[in-house]
Amino acid sequence: MKTLLLTLLRCGMVAILVTAGAAAAQQPPAVDELMRGAPVPPDRRVTLQNFMQEPYSRWGFRHLRQLAPTAEIYAGPGPVSPLQRQPVDLDKLVFEVGGGQTLDLATWMEESRTDSFLVLHRGHIVYERYLHGMQPHQPHQMFSVTKSFVGTLVLLLAEEGRIDLEQAVANYLPELADSAFGSATVQQVLDMVTSVSFSEDYEDPQADIRQYGQIAWIGYDPTAAYTGPASMYDYLPTLKSRDAEHGEAFHYVTPNTDVLAWLLGRVTGQPLQELIAEHIWQPLGAERSGYLWLDRGGIPMAGGGLNVTARDAARFGQMILQDGYYNQRQVLPPRVAKRILTPRNRAVFNTLYQDEWYEKIAFGYHDQWWSFNNTHRAVSAIGVHGQFIYLDSVADMVIVKQSAHPDAEGESNEVHGPLIWHQIALHLLDLDNAQ
Repeated sequence: MKTLLLTLLRCGMVAILVTAGAAAAQQPPAVDELMRGAPVPPDRRVTLQNFMQEPYSRWGFRHLRQLAPTAEIYAGPGPVSPLQRQPVDLDKLVFEVGGGQTLDLATWMEESRTDSFLVLHRGHIVYERYLHGMQPHQPHQMFSVTKSFVGTLVLLLAEEGRIDLEQAVANYLPELADSAFGSATVQQVLDMVTSVSFSEDYEDPQADIRQYGQIAWIGYDPTAAYTGPASMYDYLPTLKSRDAEHGEAFHYVTPNTDVLAWLLGRVTGQPLQELIAEHIWQPLGAERSGYLWLDRGGIPMAGGGLNVTARDAARFGQMILQDGYYNQRQVLPPRVAKRILTPRNRAVFNTLYQDEWYEKIAFGYHDQWWSFNNTHRAVSAIGVHGQFIYLDSVADMVIVKQSAHPDAEGESNEVHGPLIWHQIALHLLDLDNAQ
């Protein structure tokens, strides 16, 4: 299982970042005791140094804007698009998760440290739960789910003729001409098949991902001097190629997404938060404004800075399932939505990552979206610590999961989760057929 877990770490950005410190010697405070008091006692204080650790993550993942600089994704003046309810009792179901093991939803949600779990079927809420003090109105840190929003925007601009996916990145961003990204095509960056010398080995304190995380304030120590890159724009040009050709293998490198966000800004003249608001959030009729975490230079964290509510994440997913049409308007061109829902790149997916998860659970990666190796070929946005927007076009089902698991990755979220969701999809289809 260790090989599987090390591979799964590549599924997100902020695992980088986990300061692998031991828990406090004393009994940790309860979640509802965190950030209480005037002043807050040191053992109940959530900071950029401890918010990745349990129990502090329970509070930190819901209140990131109180810890780090952020930029609002404005939902606009409304009206909010309605989400109708058609409740389905999923609590009595028992799911097979491999090895002869079975789980019910309540047990699995607790094991996977679920904060929010929402299921849409045919656009209706059939199941919705909030745990451990999480509230429906609260935005939650989504980590690398952010990547799928960035990829969607790139596809949108490509469909509009403003980005040519076959052009070299350097044609748009000459600042990256001498970097690993300069000769890669935009499509290769989208699919993460670029040849970049970059280590996301989170057990290695010297890995590249550690410096990347420092640019984003992760593990920030106000008493320690910082002399690294001032922003992502300073950091990306320093990354060089590895000994391979672009396109040969899928290689999960979070800075690919930061390149795409830089390109979006260059083409449009707008920061990422405005692009999401204008092209996605406001057309969807989002219920709440979201926000993006900013790096040291005030640049949006395209690789993992999105914070949104579960219901609004579900609206985004349902819009894609409906060929880009939602809230009585065409939010995305149908070709973009269909492209997101069409898995590809299987041949290069596990060239570098030959282990059980890549062979049996996942299927591929394309356009900043993952796909799963089940009969419905579901696709998903995935973030570490248990964040998902899972789209099953066969069952017309969206699942949103927001979590605060102490591990960046693990069996309960990355393995049991997709197995359970596919069984939920089959159950919902059975109910449809019985009517």
